[in-house]
Amino acid sequence: MRYLSTRGRAPVLSFEDVLLTGLASDGGLYVPESLPSFTPAELDSMAAMSYSELALKIVHPFVADCFAVEELAEILEQTYAEFRHPAVAPLLQLNEQQWLLELFQGPTLAFKDFALQLLGRLLDAVLQRRGERIVVLGATSGDTGSAAIAGCQACDNIDIYILHPHQRVSEVQRRQMTTLSSSNVHNMAVEGDFDDCQAMVKASFRDQSFLPDGRRLVAVNSINWARIMAQIVYYFYAGLALGAPHRAASYSVPTGNFGDIYAGYLAKQMGLPISRLMIATNRNDVLHRILSAGAYQRRGLEKTLSPSMDITVSSNFERLLLDAYQRDQSAVAAFMASLDTGEAALSDEALAFVRAHFDSHTVTDEQTLAIIRRVWTETAYLLDPHSAIGVAAAEQGSAQQKWSSKEAHTYDPLAANAPWVTLATAHPAKFPEAITASGVATAAELPTHMADLFDREEQYSVLPAQLDTIQTHISSTLGT
Repeated sequence: MRYLSTRGRAPVLSFEDVLLTGLASDGGLYVPESLPSFTPAELDSMAAMSYSELALKIVHPFVADCFAVEELAEILEQTYAEFRHPAVAPLLQLNEQQWLLELFQGPTLAFKDFALQLLGRLLDAVLQRRGERIVVLGATSGDTGSAAIAGCQACDNIDIYILHPHQRVSEVQRRQMTTLSSSNVHNMAVEGDFDDCQAMVKASFRDQSFLPDGRRLVAVNSINWARIMAQIVYYFYAGLALGAPHRAASYSVPTGNFGDIYAGYLAKQMGLPISRLMIATNRNDVLHRILSAGAYQRRGLEKTLSPSMDITVSSNFERLLLDAYQRDQSAVAAFMASLDTGEAALSDEALAFVRAHFDSHTVTDEQTLAIIRRVWTETAYLLDPHSAIGVAAAEQGSAQQKWSSKEAHTYDPLAANAPWVTLATAHPAKFPEAITASGVATAAELPTHMADLFDREEQYSVLPAQLDTIQTHISSTLGT
C-alpha cells in the first residue's frame, strides 16, 4: 500500500513514512492510492469477530509493508484492552429506528481514544525500530489533546506538545490534559481559538527549522492518516451488528473537522453497506454550508455548548475533494489555493458528488439542550451535547428518508426504515455545563478512574497566538 498527497507535489510514501510525516511537504494530506475491499461473503465471516479481531482484518491491508500480522494483532489487543467496556464500542438502541454507538469507553472518555491509543503504540514501535525520537505536535478543540497525551505519555521515544484554545474547552477536557505529569508532556493554552492553534501547527510542519538537529514533528491531529484508518473499524463493527451485508444502515456523525465521517465514507467504499452519512454540526456549520451552496467560506468562530465542533476550517474535507475531483490532484491544489484567499467554490460535478454521499444538518444550542432533556425523559439515557446534535440530525435524516422513499415511484419500506446509528462521541461528564443547562434531574458523574480529577495539580503554559512564541517555547523546553 502506497500513499499519495491530495495536492500531487509530494513524494509517494509507504505507511511507515506517512505515519511519521503527517502533513505532506506540498501542504496536502496523504491518502492511500487504492482501498482494500470486502465481499459480502467476507463481511459475513467478520460478523462474529471481537473488536480487536475486526480491527486486524480492516487495518492490516493499510500497514502490511510495515507490520506483520502477528505484531499488529498484539498491538491492537493491547490498545483495546484499555477500554472499560468488554464490547469496546457497545451499540445501544434508543427506539425502533435510532441507535447509539458508544465511542467513549476509552481512557479519556472520547472517540479519539480509538485512534490515538493505537497511534501512540504504532509510533513507538516504529521509532524503536529506527532508533529515533520525535516531537508530536497537535492542536485540539477539546478531546484530541487528552486522547493524544494518554496515548503517548508512556512512549519512550516521544515528546508531545498540545495546543488548546485558552478558556474555550470544558474544564474536564482541560484537566484531562493538564493533570498528567509525565516529563514528555507539554500543554500550551493559546490566547486564540482552535483555528489559530491549527494554523500554527500546520505552519510549524511546513518549516521545522526551529527544532534541534535530529528532531522532527509528527502529527496526531486527523491530518495523520493513521487516525482515519483506525476510525474506519467502528463503522464496520456497528454495521455488522445491525445485519451487514444483508442490511444497510445510515450514520449520523457529530463532526467539525470531517475526519470521523470521512472514515465512514471510506468504509462504504470498502464494501460496507451504508445508506446515508449525515454531517451533524453546531452553529459553526462550514460543512453544512458547503453542501447547501457549494461554497467553502471562512467565517468567525462562535462559542457553543459543543466545543469540540467549534471549528471553521474542516481540514479533512480536502481528502474527500480528491475523489470529488476524480483524483485530479491539481484541481484540489487549485481549490485549496483559492481557499487561502477566504473562499472557494466547488465545481458543479464535485458538489453533486459530495451531495450523493452526504447529508447535513445544523443544530442550535437551544435544540441541543432540548434533545438532552427529551432523551433523558424518554429513556433515562444522558447524552453529551455533541452526541445530542448527532441524535437530532439522525432524527431529521430518518424523517427525510421516509419522505423521500414515499415520494419515489418505487417505495421501499426496508430502505425507508433502515436503522440510524448516531456516533456518541463523548461521555456527558466531560460537559457538565451543558448537562446542568439542560435541566435534567441528574448529574453527569466522572467514572471511578477520574473521580479525583478536580483535585489533581495542573501544569500548562498560557501563551499568545504568535507562531514565533510557540516555536520558541517548544525548542526551549525539549528535554526538560
